Amino acid sequence: MSTPSNKNNTLALIAVCLAALMSGLEISSVPVILPVLEKEMHASFKDLQWIMNAYTLACTTVLMAVGTLADRFGRKRIFLTSIIAFGLTSLMCGLATTAPWLIVGRFLQGLSGGAMLTCLIAILSTQFPQGKPRSVAFAAWGVVFGFGLGFGPIIGGGLVALLSWHWVFLVHVFIAIVTLFLAMGSVVESRDPQAKKLDLGGLVTLSLTVMGSTWLITQGGTLDWNGPLAQALVVITLVSGVLFVWIEKRHPHPMFDFSVFRIRPFSGALMGSIGMNFSFWPLIVYLPVYYQVGLGYSSLATGTALLAYTLPTLLMPPLAERLVARFGASRLIPLGLFTLSLSFVLMYIAAAQGWTLLPGALLAGTTLGLINTPVTNTTTGSVPGNRAGMASGIDISARLITLSINIALMGSLLVAGIAASLRPYLPSGRDPAEVYALAERIAAGAESGSTLGGAQQALIDGFCDVLLYGALGVGVLALASFLLFNRRMPSQCEVPQSLL
Repeated sequence: MSTPSNKNNTLALIAVCLAALMSGLEISSVPVILPVLEKEMHASFKDLQWIMNAYTLACTTVLMAVGTLADRFGRKRIFLTSIIAFGLTSLMCGLATTAPWLIVGRFLQGLSGGAMLTCLIAILSTQFPQGKPRSVAFAAWGVVFGFGLGFGPIIGGGLVALLSWHWVFLVHVFIAIVTLFLAMGSVVESRDPQAKKLDLGGLVTLSLTVMGSTWLITQGGTLDWNGPLAQALVVITLVSGVLFVWIEKRHPHPMFDFSVFRIRPFSGALMGSIGMNFSFWPLIVYLPVYYQVGLGYSSLATGTALLAYTLPTLLMPPLAERLVARFGASRLIPLGLFTLSLSFVLMYIAAAQGWTLLPGALLAGTTLGLINTPVTNTTTGSVPGNRAGMASGIDISARLITLSINIALMGSLLVAGIAASLRPYLPSGRDPAEVYALAERIAAGAESGSTLGGAQQALIDGFCDVLLYGALGVGVLALASFLLFNRRMPSQCEVPQSLL
């Protein structure tokens, strides 16, 4: 591998940052347009869930495999391919005219987005020398990625207000073209001559387990659980999960080395990864519906309101480093999860009383900004250096898997809560399937402005159930994280021999 010039490094860093910007925007800007898609595409509530979940599921599917492929065939080559694919799939999403077309486009976009994210991290690690240059490069990448996440809602809302929802996707076509030309001339090709074989069995069984679980949760309200289709899917999902564990325990180079879970700092920090995606990120999918349908906000006003939820995630990381240095991750992460649970309690009280969500939303975003970086640093730093990549893969996979499943779970809770709240306003003896279908239309925004008595209040009641679920779930994870970090164990169990 040749040594890159400072100019090439600068251009490569710009390319990596633009790729990170696309990744961040694609996660946080799309939820703002979901109510618009319901109106213009007549998308159902399940369609809207899959428009979000298709992307995260695809990212999870490709994440672990791409690292191995990039090591073997070249990180630059896979990076350039993923940029081209991301631009083309963004064009496909922007030109979509039906919900199924957009869902397929989002899945393909997620495959390319996951590949792009994996490669850019590898490029930063190989192209920039150890020490200050690499620290500066990773800091720049983190700031730009955080900018995309933090300002995605207002950018998405602004594009919808000024142009149309299509431009939330089409804007990536132009960014991808610029990124491609910068990367072609500046990124240095690198490979790992000792690259391991792809864990294909683990990849397939994990993907089937996650996709099966998500599908069953998403469709659960209308699924005939006694029918052959539902029962077959349950069996396939359970068998895939068992096979995944069996394969990973016997594979010479597994995607998931389960022995790392015996390292208590790793497991304690992983509760933070799960907790953030158990609560904060899946909620952002449903907040725009609450603002636009429950409170009557426009797309732009919704994006502005969401800044209180997302912007602190960009501003807090510098303070987080100081807090970790003073108090340690073993205190900061459990306390942060407990505070995140408290923020959901505040939003629950506010929603139930018809008050603003601003205090709770600010507390949630601030807390996430304080614990996100310590969580990542602890999961990768608590294992031997030669297993840091595997630990990082488990961390990211845990985030995406938890996010996918909780988008589905929160959606099911929202619809169930709306249906329960609606029943007193409907004629007695109404078919439960009809009530559930009506609840789904309200959750998707199809009944905004409806004369149906109790529709708006039912949406708020359902949203309160979602907030209570988030509060309780993160509270349990906060306790688990505290116990994993601080409960005394025999010293010989700290680092498994298989990792040394």
